[in-house]
Amino acid sequence: MKFKTLLFFLIILISQFAKAEDGYKLWLRYNLISDSVKLNEYKNLISGFYLKNNSPTLNVAKEELEIGLSGLLGKKIEQINDVNSDGTILIVLKDKLSSFGNFNFEDAFKNIGDEGFLIYSEKINSNKVTIISANSNIGLLYGVFNFLKLIQTNQDISNLSIVSSPKIKLRVLNHWDNLDRTVERGYAGFSIWDWHRLPDYIDQRYIDYARANASIGINGTVLTNVNAKAIVLTKEYLVKVKALADTFRPYGIRVYLTARFSAPIEIGGLKTADPLDEEVQQWWKDKVKEIYSYIPDFGGFVVKANSEGQPGPQNYNRSHSDGANMLAEALEDFNGFVMWRAFVYSNENPDDRAKQAYNEFQPLDGKFRANVFIQTKNGAIDFQPREPFHPLFGVMPKTPLMMEFQITQEYLGQGTQLAYLSPLYKECLDSDTYANGEGSFVSRVIDGSLNKQINSGIAGVANIGTDRNWTGHLFGQSNWFAFGRLAWNHELTSEEIADEWIKMTFSNNEGVVKKISDIMLNSRENLVNYMTPLGLHHLMGWDHHYGPSPWIKDKPRADWTSVYYHKADSNGIGFDRTITGSNAVSQYFPIVAKKFSSLETCPEEYLLWFHHLNWDFKLKNDVTLWDEMCYRYYKGAETVGNKINIWNSLKDEIDAERFNHVKMLLNIQQKEAKWWRDASILYFQTFSKRDLPQGLKKPDKTLEYYENLKFPFAPGIRPKW
Repeated sequence: MKFKTLLFFLIILISQFAKAEDGYKLWLRYNLISDSVKLNEYKNLISGFYLKNNSPTLNVAKEELEIGLSGLLGKKIEQINDVNSDGTILIVLKDKLSSFGNFNFEDAFKNIGDEGFLIYSEKINSNKVTIISANSNIGLLYGVFNFLKLIQTNQDISNLSIVSSPKIKLRVLNHWDNLDRTVERGYAGFSIWDWHRLPDYIDQRYIDYARANASIGINGTVLTNVNAKAIVLTKEYLVKVKALADTFRPYGIRVYLTARFSAPIEIGGLKTADPLDEEVQQWWKDKVKEIYSYIPDFGGFVVKANSEGQPGPQNYNRSHSDGANMLAEALEDFNGFVMWRAFVYSNENPDDRAKQAYNEFQPLDGKFRANVFIQTKNGAIDFQPREPFHPLFGVMPKTPLMMEFQITQEYLGQGTQLAYLSPLYKECLDSDTYANGEGSFVSRVIDGSLNKQINSGIAGVANIGTDRNWTGHLFGQSNWFAFGRLAWNHELTSEEIADEWIKMTFSNNEGVVKKISDIMLNSRENLVNYMTPLGLHHLMGWDHHYGPSPWIKDKPRADWTSVYYHKADSNGIGFDRTITGSNAVSQYFPIVAKKFSSLETCPEEYLLWFHHLNWDFKLKNDVTLWDEMCYRYYKGAETVGNKINIWNSLKDEIDAERFNHVKMLLNIQQKEAKWWRDASILYFQTFSKRDLPQGLKKPDKTLEYYENLKFPFAPGIRPKW
């Protein structure tokens, strides 16, 4: 019998080692804790868990605790029938606490709302226990994930006192997934939504997707592309959406859909989609009622209207508020929301594209219904590697603005480049709009605290696909993770988030954590250096946005070309957005406009965003603009090599499959960084007529070579509608 038992455990052990790490588990890797001291400490502190309730959500919490604790501690941890033993984890709603002692946390429970949680160490009948408590079942689930994270990251759990609640109400992923399973700007395979096999086949991936989102506090998902086809609103698809909504509900995730504005015509048989037409209004009310009959907790609609050829209210000489309010009225009785995107610009409008969203939406402040968000990108152009914060933030105090970040790396190296985007997100969130004086940060605009708004929201364009590791590039997972963590608490630092992700994904070994952190934390800045230094922007390839193409011109729209943005000529380079140019700076509050307008105070990272400067303009370091551009391009490419060296030093610390995956992609990134450097320098040199600074190696290929490169099968190309 002993031999058979030993053989059984040997087989289990061998099978665990034989199964390669492939990234599928994301940051929910509940592997045995390698630190023997910590392991023994946790074993002494945890004996079992007790749930004082039952529900689909608490069943999920129970399963997560069983899997997580058993894996981390290397022994079976199960639900027990009472709390009369040391080491019990008590998971209990606030209103059930009274049966376990005299607890007085009234103020804390008021402040954590419907989704927050408390974790604290306590004694019950002389027994040391850990209590996870909340006002709701989903709050308990969030608390369970947080507790497991503490153990995953080797934190002290002997004397806990944690109070946590989300700063933003709606924390949503936007999937730019098409019904044919292609993904616009997707770099990790096809869409995970298998519409053909829904509603009857529920892929395990859907459940693991929900787990991952719940673990970082994401509470909503938009299933379809903003350039959506209307048929997703038909009964044929609503039964499929219902199946996903039912799967996600225990994890606290509501589903949303994109609403094509012309749906009343395309699937409703009407002759118009005019938002002021009573028949159109009734059609939407009936459609919304139908949706809620399938999905009682349906979240609402995301709408892209009158932008890039999409239909909208302006087709009928109506305003954005007319269109949004029509949908909002239909959703109002069901507690649904409209997320009306501010990404609008017109080819017929000759004004600076950076100004157009402000010009269209700011005059409408106060004209939207209470359940409308204006979903606004972090910058005024389009998810560039670096943009100043969008001028709409702070100038619509009567309208909730919902932040839209891009998690998928459309303009940031796509699926081949390592770019940790938390610093990008933080750069925007921590920007001061000065709307109500100093301290009016963008983060306070979107969390509602600046203007005392009840509703608040943040959206991230997802980078998730059918690739086994979900995000294509393993480090793309860190951006999904970072978005969720900042959506919950935008006061976290990029360093703190990276530390959590590394420990949960790779190792708690401090040497490993430091090396991977060194690779991550400056990766976005490094990418900016070899792509768009000093405020340059939109220099990427035509349509697919892959690789450098600063020479792009003569396209159907001027603002879809690179020359529109860099304006390089024999005199200099950069887009003049001061009073002598497009005057886009005037859309910011005066103190911000003054800072950006002055060459003395404009941050150098935004210099060419706001100014057209001579090639010999001297920067603060007394280096000419041309030379500094060259230095940054070369430094950016060189730094990728440094990251490769750091990663190679981790060979014995990282499992082979994930190590080789990242190694190969870093080698690709090094080639692409040199490509960006050489193509950009050679092109801009045709205008500057200046030699490279001394010590920089001349590119080994010609500009003509780079201009002739074609990429007809680059992933993520927008479908032709």
